[in-house]
Amino acid sequence: MKIPLLLLLSLCQLAAAPPAVKVRLGPANGTGTVEIPLERYVAAVIAGESADFQSDEALKAMAVAARTYAVRMRARHGAEGFDLCDTTHCQRLDLHGITPRLEKAAADTAGELLWFQGKPAFTPYTKDCGGTTEDAGAVWPDLAQPYLRSHADPYCTRPSAAPWRWAADPRQIQRALSRSRLRGPGMLDRIAIATRTSSGRASTLMLTGGPESVRISASSFRFAIGRELGWNTIRSDRYEVTTSGGRLIFEGTGEGHGVGLCQRGAEQMGLARRSYREILAFYYPGTTLGLTGQGLSWQTLGGDTLSLQTTRPDEDRAVLAMGERLVRTLSARVKWPPPAGIAIRVYPDLDTFRNATGEPGWVAAHTDGRRIDLQPVTVLRSRNGLKSTLSHELLHVLVENHAAPNLPVWFREGLVDFLGGDTKIEPTRDWPSDADLRQTVDPDKARRAYAMAAGAVAGLVKTYGESTVLDWVGRGLPSDVTKASTSHETPKIK
Repeated sequence: MKIPLLLLLSLCQLAAAPPAVKVRLGPANGTGTVEIPLERYVAAVIAGESADFQSDEALKAMAVAARTYAVRMRARHGAEGFDLCDTTHCQRLDLHGITPRLEKAAADTAGELLWFQGKPAFTPYTKDCGGTTEDAGAVWPDLAQPYLRSHADPYCTRPSAAPWRWAADPRQIQRALSRSRLRGPGMLDRIAIATRTSSGRASTLMLTGGPESVRISASSFRFAIGRELGWNTIRSDRYEVTTSGGRLIFEGTGEGHGVGLCQRGAEQMGLARRSYREILAFYYPGTTLGLTGQGLSWQTLGGDTLSLQTTRPDEDRAVLAMGERLVRTLSARVKWPPPAGIAIRVYPDLDTFRNATGEPGWVAAHTDGRRIDLQPVTVLRSRNGLKSTLSHELLHVLVENHAAPNLPVWFREGLVDFLGGDTKIEPTRDWPSDADLRQTVDPDKARRAYAMAAGAVAGLVKTYGESTVLDWVGRGLPSDVTKASTSHETPKIK
């Protein structure tokens, strides 16, 4: 049984995947800052970025990439009071272009993200990679990722794409650079590609005019030209430059930065009957598709009764020793032997814990069967809650391993709180609702329900004795207690 456990209120805000995105809209979508539900935002992105796709599978791949990008980059404009803009600086939105087909692509993948080492991946995409994707480190050195390395893309060249060509007067280029505050030679007459990336794209350019030469980033050069002279001029950094008749001529292939999912290739994969999962695996190899965080490199430490899974063995090793001591003490208290195979998993940060378990931040841990998922040890220690949380979860393991079928949630939770309580729990005259215990939306309601469950069990212990109540775990509740709890009668308390 999956049960939300010990509450640590106000630890952090809920959930990793945001239910809404705060977007600054430009004239095309109506001006102002608005909150857009996440899935509508995704539909608007694929309307703005890939509405002409013929393949439904390619659309779904784009929906996942767009959703993951939004979640990963959500704080990009935080200092300005919103999350993302509606231009290609973030992702291009077309709120007026949403169709039922695009809504379906978002709905069919609702909530799905690409994960890497327990966190949402960085998922840029490009219009046309020209047959070879680019390494993220060549474009954004701080965002290099193992799943964003350059590789050949045979789908992008199927069918063959026509190359592009653009010619310009050197004075046009000089003016564009000047407006972007980029320095060039006094009289530009020649451009040479000084260095290339591993994918063959221009990395740095040498701009020459007379005796003067200036080295400039190829990407900065392309963005300066695009902003001033149009984005259909130098369409990618995959080109050659020649001079003819006093004009500079650029001839190349591809469109965009080339990193991540190639929209042209994804479309061809979809038309070749590849699924959206296969498309995403091809363009973001090493990531994991799912609703929760996956892909962490766990190390396992073994003990006599327990094992500990951690990404930081040196920092978390003490938890294993604490768990061994606690399970022996608790097992002696309830007189049940601990089951084999108890595993404690300590997550490295709060986001990863929430992503993996689906629990809100005010739930300190999560137990499913014999596996205990814990928030980071540093967080629990900062609240003086590590020992009490671990004790609570181990009691759950003991109770769940010994429990009769259909034993009510309120009884299981109340018994664990009663047995693990550091202070005396006063008997109550109210039965809690299992529904209130199961919900993870309202922390105040959950806190009241847990306190009520513990008080109800304390009342039963006062009436029948602790050994009798413990015996009910394996045998099931007696009919009079079951009847009273389901009809919400006042419990019999001495």
